[in-house]
Amino acid sequence: MSSTTSATVDSADIVRLILQFCKENSLFRTLQCLQEESRVSLNAVDSLDALLSDVNKGHWDTVLQAVSYLSLPPNVLQDLYSQVVLELAELREVETAHHLLRETAPMNALKQANPERYLRVEALVKKHHFDASEAYEGMSKEKIRGNLAQSISKHVQVAPPSRLLALVGQAMKWQQHVGLLPKNARIDVFRGVAKDAEVEAEMCPTMVARTVKFGSKSHPECVTFSPDGQFCVSGSVDGMVEVWDHQTGTLRKDLQYQDEGSFMMHDKAVIAVAFNKESELLATGSQDGQIKVWRIATGQCARRYEKAHSQGITCITWAKDSSQLLTGSFDFTARVHGIKSGKTLKEFRGHKSYVNSAVYTKDNARIVTASSDSHVIVYDAKTTEIINTITPPPPSHCSSIMDYSVNAAIMAPKIPGYSEHEDLIFVCTRTNTILLMNLAGQVLKSFCSGKRDKGDFVAMTTSPKGEWLYGVAEDNTMYCFSVASGSLEQTLKVAEKEVIGIAHHPSRNVIAGFAGDGSMVFMSDSRSRGEGPDISRSIYVNKDPADTAVGLSPGAQSDDCYEVPQETPPLRKGREQRQSSMSRSRSSRGGDFCCSYLLDSTSSDKS
Repeated sequence: MSSTTSATVDSADIVRLILQFCKENSLFRTLQCLQEESRVSLNAVDSLDALLSDVNKGHWDTVLQAVSYLSLPPNVLQDLYSQVVLELAELREVETAHHLLRETAPMNALKQANPERYLRVEALVKKHHFDASEAYEGMSKEKIRGNLAQSISKHVQVAPPSRLLALVGQAMKWQQHVGLLPKNARIDVFRGVAKDAEVEAEMCPTMVARTVKFGSKSHPECVTFSPDGQFCVSGSVDGMVEVWDHQTGTLRKDLQYQDEGSFMMHDKAVIAVAFNKESELLATGSQDGQIKVWRIATGQCARRYEKAHSQGITCITWAKDSSQLLTGSFDFTARVHGIKSGKTLKEFRGHKSYVNSAVYTKDNARIVTASSDSHVIVYDAKTTEIINTITPPPPSHCSSIMDYSVNAAIMAPKIPGYSEHEDLIFVCTRTNTILLMNLAGQVLKSFCSGKRDKGDFVAMTTSPKGEWLYGVAEDNTMYCFSVASGSLEQTLKVAEKEVIGIAHHPSRNVIAGFAGDGSMVFMSDSRSRGEGPDISRSIYVNKDPADTAVGLSPGAQSDDCYEVPQETPPLRKGREQRQSSMSRSRSSRGGDFCCSYLLDSTSSDKS
């Protein structure tokens, strides 16, 4: 027989742990706000002897600061403040004595509860000559201080310092002891997992685990994962920016702004999204050339670039230090924008058609762009000068006199067999072949779908460690290649029609695919399927934004679907056709979320 015991923790004790942490780390404003909102006082000191010693010695500045965190009875506080006022008057600190007399809560309470005593103290302060015998009623200051110390000691608790960190440390040690956490690993305390243990051995996805349906009148135009793997964000044709849980295929309602129906928004279609390295800031680009930078935790707009480009933003990349944004556009240019200044700092010219992708090299010294003009250009990031122009060769079965749009050029992760100091790029052209090239333009390896009819690639991505290369083609199928061998290992259907792109999770074998048919899918291997609950149903959200009830649809299918209500005409499909005008209504989605400029606009940007 086994018995179970459970311990309950008072919520007020949790608040006190946080209050102590705030006090010890000089977060006094936070401490004060938390005390006021929770109506819980710390009511504890690290050392009672030290507090009583300060009372007996008349160190009133220290005593009053300590008392501000305590919950003492009104009569004790009134006795304390009355004594402090009288001693200040004795020292002829009359102005300070008057301030405490008139502005502090205990003395105002004394004025209401015992006006005669209050008027007596006030009269003693106003006297030009201070009579200690009259003020202290024949007692010595030392005796009165001793009585105050004794009264205070009855109502004050003693708590060891750093209790919150100590308890967290003890909990982590216990979890390591019982095997819940590996030893000698970096721990994500908030989520209770080992950071080093999160990275899975790379395997290509084998199934569609979750499906999100955006409805017939909208679709996602771009999707990305945050570098820490916590957020999956989509940008839609209706201007919505939404944060998803890839494990369940549902909106993240733990984000307060989404739970309240306030979403990050643009006036036009959102066609580019990117997180900074710290996963705290999200940059979004829209069809009208506007960029917004959001704080993902709060949904607040931290920076806005009204006309970052004259036409739509096709891609966004953050600089390594998160001080700048690199963008490409339908206006044939790439530009660098300063986060702190909010200004466009540099422009990279040379393309004769849409810039479909723009990325930094690993050292941020060069910029690589890919364009529908069939060229890849390598720029000097500081001078904006063109270092090299690359024309990826077409496959042997294609005509060499035709131009083939370059859909993307992305930096390759470290690949076995190649120097880690050499910058390599994967180049996706509008053919059935993806190329691995160096920045000199040399083709090192090719990856072919093997299909001449609807086998041309429209987008690609790599696994985090670079072991796998994934390309989605016009047949709406994802092709999985082994980078080491160059061979096609597997295929997986992404959508019924008009696939737009794919994005890989930074540490798990999960790929998000999105299409013009209004679907976003999360593909995973069989092991990753077990991450989230097996819902196996369709989920529909009530179209009335005031009603957040979720109900099951009759006759649900096996795939998990989350249908988002839309009322906007779809944008024309295809990366080269996304510039048509579009109007939309915000009324059913909660309105534009409040934007405030939170970054320091006076600081200079790094070049």
